[in-house]
Amino acid sequence: MFDKKEPEFNFSGINNILDNIRKIIPLPKNNFFTALLILIILIGLWLASGFFTVQPGEQAALRFFGKFSSTSGPGLHWFYPSPIGEKDIVATSAIRRLELGFRGSTPVPIESLMITGDENIVDAQLLVQYDVKNLEFYLFKTIDPAGKTIMDVAETALRQIVGSKPIDDVLTTEKEAVQSETKILMQSLLDNYQSGIRVREVKLQNVQPPQQVQDAFDDVVRAREDKERIINLSDAYKEDIIPKARGYAAKIVQDAKAYEATRLAAARGEASKFKSILKEYELQKESTETRLYLETIERVLPKSKNIIIGNPSKIYIFNSDDSKKIIGSLED
Repeated sequence: MFDKKEPEFNFSGINNILDNIRKIIPLPKNNFFTALLILIILIGLWLASGFFTVQPGEQAALRFFGKFSSTSGPGLHWFYPSPIGEKDIVATSAIRRLELGFRGSTPVPIESLMITGDENIVDAQLLVQYDVKNLEFYLFKTIDPAGKTIMDVAETALRQIVGSKPIDDVLTTEKEAVQSETKILMQSLLDNYQSGIRVREVKLQNVQPPQQVQDAFDDVVRAREDKERIINLSDAYKEDIIPKARGYAAKIVQDAKAYEATRLAAARGEASKFKSILKEYELQKESTETRLYLETIERVLPKSKNIIIGNPSKIYIFNSDDSKKIIGSLED
């Protein structure tokens, strides 16, 4: 979980250190200066043991007489050596995993079986990825934050979210919503517990009904897929036929407008022609009537076998083939 990098001293070897110093610097035994020099060297070694290095992606929690003091980021640092100061170096950026409802490839039913909102049972397995966002809280505020605490929080959040939805939604269309809502609820609970943990990702690994009713739920899923397929086909047909119908309707409207314009133009032309003829007729009414009468007689008489011509005193009947031949008269 974290490393405690504390110096270790073997005070039983001080005599060996003194012997080595006397070999290099000959000093009289039981001399005050010798004792002071040795004390200074020991203090220097003790102070030098306070240097430590924090690697990238790590943080060091510093404690002064057992009480949290501060944190240090990557780099070379110095802090009071033990027993005055202590330091815990933790890989805060490392992504950790939590498996709920399974361990590797082995299911854990006691964690994964839960009740949905419509009182059905579903088997849900969850994978959580997280890191450390607050080292002080992570180390000193909560007991076992990366173990029992986060496991209980993940199970509580997942059971609450699944328990608020019907089983069909959990198995099919609402998986993304279950993941999102579970992540939000987990983060809220972990923040309330001051765990110092940040939830990075929540993924549902395997969500299915219990094995005893698996076949029935498979049939439901297939029926729902068929329903969606048919709906998509009908939508595609609608998108194909409606534009064609609109185009055909627009063509009919345009043809009707063109026919209307043609008929109106022809009617206006006929009316204008009639008005012109009427105007000429009114200017030469008598001559026009005579001309029309004669033209009509010329067309009608050749088609008649007998022609009757008369006056108030006498009427004669002629043969149309021989106009000079008189067939008879009304006096006869």
